[in-house]
Amino acid sequence: MAHFTKLSLNSKVTGIHSLSDDIATSEKAGIDFLNKLHSYPFWVQTFKDGKRKNYAGKGYTYDENRDAFIPKKPYPSWILNEDTCRWEAPVAYPDDEQIYNWNEETTSWDLAQY
Repeated sequence: MAHFTKLSLNSKVTGIHSLSDDIATSEKAGIDFLNKLHSYPFWVQTFKDGKRKNYAGKGYTYDENRDAFIPKKPYPSWILNEDTCRWEAPVAYPDDEQIYNWNEETTSWDLAQY
């Protein structure tokens, strides 16, 4: 099964469509099929194996220069890891078996209160 993302004009993922492998024999074949079916020109294949860094999700952005799907930035202070194309906190998550929540105001991890 092949998976293709429908992109808006600003490269945001607006949907994901699955095609059987006998239709999507290549990325181009899948895109051609979807263009004909939907009369919509902006499609990119997404993969679960790490190709294009991340499997696309609704609201992700496709970055053509990086050839990667990038999730929505969760907090203004977080930084894009260029290797993984995922957002990371400017401070590492504590490694002590406890659960923490990000505090954007202090740009630190707060111990979760239950």
